[in-house]
Amino acid sequence: MNDSADKAQDREDMVRLQIAGRGIEDERVLSAMRSVPRHAFVPDNLGEFAYQDGPLPIGEGQTISQPYIVAAMMEAARIERAAKVLEIGAGSGYAAAVAGKLAAQVLAVERHHTLVSSARERMGTLGYDNVDIREGDGCDGLPEEAPFDAILVAAGAPVVPEKLKEQLKIGGRLVIPVGDERLQELQVILREGESRYSENSIGKVRFVPLVGQGARPDPNAADEEQPGGTLPAMIREQSVALPDPHDPDFGAAFDRYADRRIVLLGESSHGTREFYRARAAITRHLVEKHGFSIIAVEADWPDAGAIDRFIRDRRSLDGQAEPFARFPRWMWRNPEIAELARWLRDRNRGLDEDSKAGFYGLDLYNMTASIEEVLAYLDHVDPDAAEVARERYGCLTPWQHDPASYGRSALSMGFAQCENDVVLQLTQLLEQRLEYAASDGAYFLDAVQNARLIASAEKYYRIMYYGGSESWNLRDSHMCDTLTHLLDHGGPDAKAVVWAHNSHIGDARATEMGRSGEHNLGQLCRERFGDEVASIGFGTHTGTVSAASRWGGEREVKPVAPSREDSYEHQFHLSGCDRCLLDLGPSLSADLRSALEEPRIERFIGVIYRPETELLSHYSEAVLTDQFDGFVWFDTTTALEPLPENPVSLDDDAAGAVPDTFPFGV
Repeated sequence: MNDSADKAQDREDMVRLQIAGRGIEDERVLSAMRSVPRHAFVPDNLGEFAYQDGPLPIGEGQTISQPYIVAAMMEAARIERAAKVLEIGAGSGYAAAVAGKLAAQVLAVERHHTLVSSARERMGTLGYDNVDIREGDGCDGLPEEAPFDAILVAAGAPVVPEKLKEQLKIGGRLVIPVGDERLQELQVILREGESRYSENSIGKVRFVPLVGQGARPDPNAADEEQPGGTLPAMIREQSVALPDPHDPDFGAAFDRYADRRIVLLGESSHGTREFYRARAAITRHLVEKHGFSIIAVEADWPDAGAIDRFIRDRRSLDGQAEPFARFPRWMWRNPEIAELARWLRDRNRGLDEDSKAGFYGLDLYNMTASIEEVLAYLDHVDPDAAEVARERYGCLTPWQHDPASYGRSALSMGFAQCENDVVLQLTQLLEQRLEYAASDGAYFLDAVQNARLIASAEKYYRIMYYGGSESWNLRDSHMCDTLTHLLDHGGPDAKAVVWAHNSHIGDARATEMGRSGEHNLGQLCRERFGDEVASIGFGTHTGTVSAASRWGGEREVKPVAPSREDSYEHQFHLSGCDRCLLDLGPSLSADLRSALEEPRIERFIGVIYRPETELLSHYSEAVLTDQFDGFVWFDTTTALEPLPENPVSLDDDAAGAVPDTFPFGV
């Protein structure tokens, strides 16, 4: 529980960015949040995440609330120095300790004996002698200690327990999450008189359920009858069974979306082999049978460019970086992508340049490689301009291999150090469009898009330290803009298939993301292209997945926990479908549409997977029918396997050797 200088700085940053930065103004609350060492209230193995703005597990199925929510509840309660406070759901004691910095006396009730014991020991160790942790039923409160100036409830209740309202002083405030198990409104109840109360809501929250008198079990039953039958039965009846992805009929099942200009293909994890095989099968079919020529993926432009050069038989320029060298390497360096690249290369041979399919990256992380690509291009077509570009990009040199540190520096210095230089370089490239394209048009699109990426990445790394939705929104706006540039470049008949995570391609307005101010690629595409877009989500019940336990960590093959009973995935599992497509368009029956419009939680696994915190880390509420136009289901899935670090070369090359442009190198 050592409170090091680094931890103190982490707390200061937490308060400045996550709490004050999101509108908490009460100086006493801000001071209390600065002074309580949150890392001392979480398990040791989660200490590194203590000052991130999210809940963390503390055992017994309970969590420590995210810092912003704790601060918001304290501010809403208006706790005075002489106040007597009751907290329901003490957990590890963190919120009670913060309240102890504001009030004269805090009584906290917790029903789990092990949590009570550890919280009491922690309070003694840290010296919070005005905080008393008691074991009991939170719904009952502590009537023998009433009345209270403030009551804080750290668990979601279906209704406000009358016993708690009655234990308020007149003028006292009760702050409590009210709603179902998945989502609640944080309500503030003010006792105005003996039997007079007023209330108002201060936002959406998600807490663990309040257990005890006044609480209720999860109302969502998997076998609940709908007008047209059980939900799983309707899913089974209206889904299309799919063959193995290597069967040509697999791709043919998606002919229903072939008239769209953009087909977005999702995934509910970045490490599932079946998702990659399915998307490759759909992509091959759309390219071969329906004239799709753009494959745009959630990868960085310069990395995807290596595959694009390979499938078009184009050589790399001197100075172009090794592709897909950063974490997570397994996401694109895998047999499924290599097999698709071989197929695309074979298909492109003999076609004119305008008829070839291309492979492009939409993401913006790899600023370093993009700088190298722009310089390599200018060295090739305009060496004098290359020297000017080196000087401009030199502003980013100190941070080029750790761009996140640029964000910290820009934030501490209070200005965008390199913005003007990178924007000026992009502008000059665009101004030289006719001259450069005439000189070497095959590589011009690469150079311009890399310059766009650098400008977006500079801003992304600069704003990521402000928290909130800005960095996410900038990233997905960049992806949508890149896709638009590709379609414009391809002409009015160009059609694109896009690979990205469900969190990017499903309409954000149908998820918690939208409620928190985030937009995404799927939403922006629908707003920009309307009915020309089809968004297809992917899901699974259980199996294994390739993922890491932390950013930059080693790849692990992890078991995927069976889907929760209150999730969309569990309804698909109960349908008995092993592998199927459910079209969510006009062909869906009114009964099934109505049943699926009931919000449920949905699982999202990225490159990080922590099964021990799955509900909080990997589930989010959504409305499936508004989120996607179709949903592909694999009941059991397996982990994506990476290529070896020194993969064997592609076989059957016409010359008997692999060209230098082979995307994964040796």
